[in-house]
Amino acid sequence: MTATAVRPDDELRISIRIAAAKADSRLHDTAHHEQDPTMTPIADPAVRPEQTSELTLQNRTRDMHLMHEAMARAHMQHLHHEAEHERLARRLVNAQRLRRRAERASLRARRALAVALMQ
Repeated sequence: MTATAVRPDDELRISIRIAAAKADSRLHDTAHHEQDPTMTPIADPAVRPEQTSELTLQNRTRDMHLMHEAMARAHMQHLHHEAEHERLARRLVNAQRLRRRAERASLRARRALAVALMQ
């Protein structure tokens, strides 16, 4: 097998294509937190076939950022639900405590009334 040698002018063309892909993506790129990861990308007719590998790499990088954001969002939602569950549990415990206290007060009042009626 023979290795194919890359000519210097081919290397220049490749680097120019990569630079053009980066410049194009910067023009069309918005802040990553404003992008919806569920949206499907639309094929851009201005993108040359040579740019697809560089754009794929950039899309993967953007997707990794979005994945971290999605994980952080899911974690915060989990913590929120946990806190809400704990608040509801505390309210239930307090309600049960108040109910028992009211029952004891009711029993004391009934006893006091019974004692008063017996005298």
